Amino acid sequence: MKKILLIEDNKDVRENIAELLELSGYKIEQAANGKDGVIKAKHLIPDLIICDIMMPELDGYGVLNILSHEAITASIPFIFLTAKAEMVDMRKGMNMGADDYLTKPFEEEDLLKAIEVRLGKVNALQKEFNNSIDGIESFIDSAISIDDFDTISKERKRVVFKKKQPIFSEGNITRGIYFIEKGSVKSYKTSSNDKDYISKIYKAGEFFGYINILENSNYSENAEAIEETVTYFIPKNDFFSLISKNRLVANSFIKMLAGNVIENQNRMIKLAYNSVRKRVAESLIMLNKTYNTNHLAIDSFSINRQDLASLVGTAAETVIRTLSDFKEEKLIELKGSVITILEKTKLENMRN
Repeated sequence: MKKILLIEDNKDVRENIAELLELSGYKIEQAANGKDGVIKAKHLIPDLIICDIMMPELDGYGVLNILSHEAITASIPFIFLTAKAEMVDMRKGMNMGADDYLTKPFEEEDLLKAIEVRLGKVNALQKEFNNSIDGIESFIDSAISIDDFDTISKERKRVVFKKKQPIFSEGNITRGIYFIEKGSVKSYKTSSNDKDYISKIYKAGEFFGYINILENSNYSENAEAIEETVTYFIPKNDFFSLISKNRLVANSFIKMLAGNVIENQNRMIKLAYNSVRKRVAESLIMLNKTYNTNHLAIDSFSINRQDLASLVGTAAETVIRTLSDFKEEKLIELKGSVITILEKTKLENMRN
């Protein structure tokens, strides 16, 4: 029986929805406010969360933000409920990573259908994927089936490295990540006296090369095949699409990268989130310098979100979500395609 957490401050609405879902075969847990909902979500780990937006203690946006940054709750499907019908509220909720959005009052069939669709998409990504190239391809195909990953290229390919053949060198520009199908790889640094110090040995079934991409830096170490090694190469743009466009896909991919170790997953979720913020801040500062060469008093420029996403190296949805965060934090103002920087120093500090 699937377990659903219902977070709703209106007692009558909450009990009516709970009764409907229980009659439909779901196990329901209830929370009367956002703070209680976060606590119960972390304790119960439900299969899906239905959450009102306007609540005391902590609103629905705050609930989603907190749960999205914890490995144990980040991949739980999230449906917003609200009495507001304005498009701006719907856009904000979806940009933050909500999976669906229903406006009260709604038809019972609409709620049940939304739940069914979201749980179906979760099942598509929660099945066991073989720890192999075929398994990765199957995962990517599943990701494409639940969202419009039109940025995924066909450049993924097997690459064979001979024994002692370099894969990349310290200081190289990061082009993508590698998965080892067969063989082993060492990462190492070379000292000033030309002595190599091995930092890690990667074996079959492991990914490597992704930390520097998340940090938006060149490779910080050398990588070399210890024996003949068969790898699977995923280009940087594909990596960013999988890590940032869809919250469910991103967290499933992070589990694969982190080897299903919760501590590693938490580190990668925070690193991926902070990396996007850093790259967006860096791009905004760069664009401001480019368009405002006359040192105008107002730091404004115009750029469409898709072009900014290409510059940042992530999905347009992620850029929109990050800009919304910056707006909430009063770092910038948004008016159509025009972006006005309010706190240049804070953005500069963020990128550093």
